[in-house]
Amino acid sequence: METSLDQDACYRAVITRDARFDGRFFSCVKTTGIYCRPVCPARTPKRENMRFVATAAAAEAAGFRACLRCRPETAPDLGAWRGTSNTVSRALALIEAGALDDADVDALAGRLGVGERQLRRLFRQHLGAAPVSVAQTRRVLLAKALLHETDLTMAEVAHAAGFGSVRRFNETFQTLYGRPPSALRRRAERPSDGGVRLSLAYREPCALGTLFAALAGRGDLVVDGRWSRDLTAAVDGTTGTVSVTPGAPGRLTVTVEAGDLKALPGVLARVRRVFDLSADPEAIARDLSADSLLAPLVAARPGLRLPGDWIDTGEDAPSDRLEGAGPALERRAETWRPWRAYGALYLNMAGLTETDLISQENDDGRQAA
Repeated sequence: METSLDQDACYRAVITRDARFDGRFFSCVKTTGIYCRPVCPARTPKRENMRFVATAAAAEAAGFRACLRCRPETAPDLGAWRGTSNTVSRALALIEAGALDDADVDALAGRLGVGERQLRRLFRQHLGAAPVSVAQTRRVLLAKALLHETDLTMAEVAHAAGFGSVRRFNETFQTLYGRPPSALRRRAERPSDGGVRLSLAYREPCALGTLFAALAGRGDLVVDGRWSRDLTAAVDGTTGTVSVTPGAPGRLTVTVEAGDLKALPGVLARVRRVFDLSADPEAIARDLSADSLLAPLVAARPGLRLPGDWIDTGEDAPSDRLEGAGPALERRAETWRPWRAYGALYLNMAGLTETDLISQENDDGRQAA
């Protein structure tokens, strides 16, 4: 995937600190061994001293360590883009939920219905790193977020981030940063109602009000702009509660109160799915606007998100699912891939039906004649 990046274009984005590219790639500085977000406020190195990779995992696999100033773990859409490979997208979702914390890559490949060698090849092709490297990067960056944003003890951080032991946690940070994790500590105040409070990023624009309304409309508990859900041992591996409220621009505030912090990665992964935090509104708007019917609808409602399921067993990526679609929608939606579900959402929000699509097809046919 790294080879698909236009290295010079990436450098121009870094020079201007273009926020549109935040999370789309990471800058590796050869002279310091550090990787950064494109919006890092540090002085921009010379072009010959930089290389650009598509994921944080690729940067760490190449031997670079995360910048302590711009904090790559806070970048939106970290570590995944759903438009590449359905197998990779599903694997990333499983890894984010902790699939490689207690199992190996062969077991992960088996869950996906592919061979281990094929899965490794796909990860190298699309992410520039092996599945194990992606899993370690997830653990490290979650641990960094917990160190910066919570007052959890070192043992609690290690447990919550998916490290097998405090010793392994300390050794990993010493290797990556040349210092123990305690040196990165920035104590934050524990929420008054207990639990762990973290900030999750998303790409702007995002129609949060519409999304919260859609979640409430389907039966989720939403009170005074606060979404919440009870955690169960059967589904989440622990009991407790999780709640979500709008935070600073481009961020949601998530509070998790759990009996077992080991369940935290899985809970956060489900929150990201429910609130569609990995959506790429720029790519969605660009591709869907190529359809003359959708173009004005997308312009009128920028940043619509797909409310996700807490438990997702679908084989297809949520962004490309068409449930209960008629033949007219299926025909038209073939040009919307991989954003078919978003196209259907825009039609639904506009109140357009299968009959309207058939009428539009007839009009297009008459114009073509």
